[in-house]
Amino acid sequence: MPFPHIKPLLNSVDTIINELDSRDEILQEISALLSSKVDHYNWVGFYIVDESGTNLILGPYVGATTDHVKIAFGKGICGQVAVSQTSRIIQDVSLEDNYLSCSSNVQSEVVFPIMKDDKFVAELDIDSHAISPFTELDTELLEAICEKLKHLF
Repeated sequence: MPFPHIKPLLNSVDTIINELDSRDEILQEISALLSSKVDHYNWVGFYIVDESGTNLILGPYVGATTDHVKIAFGKGICGQVAVSQTSRIIQDVSLEDNYLSCSSNVQSEVVFPIMKDDKFVAELDIDSHAISPFTELDTELLEAICEKLKHLF
């Protein structure tokens, strides 16, 4: 399936946000939606800043089990995004020195920060089993989703 149209996906995200009550339920359903609708999204999940403000804690996700349930700021791509508060698009993870491997199947990764009142609160992390699958459409979709989710934190 080619990349799905963004508007229907964003409409589905709005429906999930409006119909579910808890943050974790919303994040779990959005992870499932993205995983099922975008072929190159093989692992979709959220990392949430812990109370200390120095670690990311694995939140709801869809995909293979990961050992990375707690990631220190600065460690791996997710930890780098926590420090920089800017998105990272890694088209080939084998070229990254600071990459935390979740699976030998993962070839690329994107991580988008979720900001609330200019404060980093969480991030959306997506792994792909393909090299260089991410385009501007992914960026447009994922930035819009992160914007919609900031009120949950």
